[in-house]
Amino acid sequence: MIHFPRGEQPAKGWFVGPWNSGVPAAVGYAVAGIDEPHFHARMFELYLVARGRATALVEGQRLILEAGSVLVVEPGEVHTFLDSSPDYYHFVVQTPVVAGDKHAAPGTPAADRPLDRSVDSRQAV
Repeated sequence: MIHFPRGEQPAKGWFVGPWNSGVPAAVGYAVAGIDEPHFHARMFELYLVARGRATALVEGQRLILEAGSVLVVEPGEVHTFLDSSPDYYHFVVQTPVVAGDKHAAPGTPAADRPLDRSVDSRQAV
């Protein structure tokens, strides 16, 4: 069993993944939409909005996300968050978990290197 009590959390992080369990997906969260255009070559991301509102940009299309919204981003789709309300909170599920599969979007300053923060440093894959 893995239990995550409510409490002080950083703005973004990971609850569970292959680095600390046998769950074949990573489950994380964010309390703000972070503007970092990127894509994953092999991973899907499922965003589950628990509260607040945000504007996501996926493949150039602006999407309004509100409590109860679900957004599925497929491999290869460039995505980011443009803004979010102060009370924003989402869960994110990545599957399959692939180490180093976060890549900066073409045309961004970091586009020449992978963004190795697909999952946090607890990652064991």
